[in-house]
Amino acid sequence: MHVTIKICQFLQLRIGILANTFLLLFQIFMLLLDHRPKPTDLIICHLALVHIMKLFIILFQLPTELFESPNFMNDFKCKVVFYMSRVMRGLSICTTCLLSIIQAITMSPSTSWIGRFKHKCTHYIFHSFVILWFLHLSISVNSIFYTVASSSTTNSNLLNVSKHCSLSPMAPTIRALLFTLTLSRDVYFVGVMLFSSAYMVTHLTRHQRRCQHLHSTSFSSKASPEKRATRTVLLLVSFFVVVYWVDFIISSPIILLWAYDPLILDCQKLLSNIYATVSSLVLICSGKRIKICCKNVASSQSILNKLIMK
Repeated sequence: MHVTIKICQFLQLRIGILANTFLLLFQIFMLLLDHRPKPTDLIICHLALVHIMKLFIILFQLPTELFESPNFMNDFKCKVVFYMSRVMRGLSICTTCLLSIIQAITMSPSTSWIGRFKHKCTHYIFHSFVILWFLHLSISVNSIFYTVASSSTTNSNLLNVSKHCSLSPMAPTIRALLFTLTLSRDVYFVGVMLFSSAYMVTHLTRHQRRCQHLHSTSFSSKASPEKRATRTVLLLVSFFVVVYWVDFIISSPIILLWAYDPLILDCQKLLSNIYATVSSLVLICSGKRIKICCKNVASSQSILNKLIMK
């Protein structure tokens, strides 16, 4: 079972890194070529970059040779890796929340109350990134003080977070306080994301009903663009919320009860990285410009093959 989970982790990391790298490079390419890029393009770039860093940090933890060095170097590596993993996790949640907010604003009619921010929000996206990075780099500092290398101490109260890294024991009040602060942050951003996504779904549903009154859709078996967009939003939001809360339920007893189970810990790591992999695949499959580029490349390849055959 343990070997199977490790194999799944390697496959997940490879697929996730490749998919997010493709998404990041494609979005950068579109930003350079498009004179009027979409407000969400920069956010998708940031989300893909965060997920690449998040997955590379997990990949960085897997080789056992990495920590075969003096104890003080082990401690330093453990602190950096665990600290950055906490930062990337928080940035993933907040960037997804920001993406849903910007999508809700850009698709709103100018007459609505939220549509008033349509022309202003694009000027503050980069500022939002700076604030989010500063916020999470500051919030996650506490993890540096409690992360140690397993080989550097023989304390039996350590909680292993990997084969070579552990968390040192902390007072129950501090543990409960940190847990409450992290939970409050996550619940706030997930709640905002759900609210903005629900607004998008409601708006798309109303728009689709209006279109049905104006045009007969009985002859068409294809789903309308509004329906496809609604399905994409519902899929992303539903998947994120389900994965987040399952991950929360699995990891909560580990932190609160300070109980260590290697199998549960491996399952928790596998689950916590699913969103970083699947979100990139969903964005790639639902991207209209990506499909157009792939069709153009395929047609160009077929023409080239015909010319070679002649």
